[in-house]
Amino acid sequence: MLPTYLSVFLFVDVLFAATGGLLVAVVVISRHAISAPTMENVAPNLLLAHAPLNGALADAGLIFLTFVTSVPGLILSKNRSWLRIHSWMVLACITVTLVIGLDVWFSTLKTRSNLAVMWNAESSDMQRLLQQRFKCCGYMTIPFHTDSTCPSGLDALSKPNCVGPLSDYANNFLDLVFTAMFGIVGLSAILFLCGLVVLKKRGEEQRYRHIDEKSEHYNRF
Repeated sequence: MLPTYLSVFLFVDVLFAATGGLLVAVVVISRHAISAPTMENVAPNLLLAHAPLNGALADAGLIFLTFVTSVPGLILSKNRSWLRIHSWMVLACITVTLVIGLDVWFSTLKTRSNLAVMWNAESSDMQRLLQQRFKCCGYMTIPFHTDSTCPSGLDALSKPNCVGPLSDYANNFLDLVFTAMFGIVGLSAILFLCGLVVLKKRGEEQRYRHIDEKSEHYNRF
């Protein structure tokens, strides 16, 4: 039966490793979706194509490596070196994840200008899909692309520009992304604190063992 402090550390450590798996899954699914755009996924694809996916993948790799260092730290009860390494690596994970989250958050401060660049960089087919997705014509002004949503200039004038609905969608989507990243930072911070508790308990146990060894030594005489 594990002590309570070790059980809590192990539970949080497993959750921490699961966040790495979640990041990998998001990156893989996103890259697959980007390669096959549809009207349903064109909006998130536009945002994810410019998101720090490589950074998220690197963060996931660091999370998995950090989790691996905790295994010998748990098994070798008399060795605190692995737990110290693990704690420093958790701090590295916190830093990387926080940087990614802040990068996404800062992008929400200039959503419209960023989206204008993304829109102009996309192909005509992608812009048509975005028009159909949000029932709009053009990004801010004419020109627009002729399609079932905007078959003529007169129809285009009767419909809103895409900047409004696309910006609203982007803000909500990116809010979710950076909130998730900050959530991972929070979980990592909890794991770091749990690691400090385990290190403290291991130090106390080691000190008690030394006291017992000295007592046994003196009792022999």
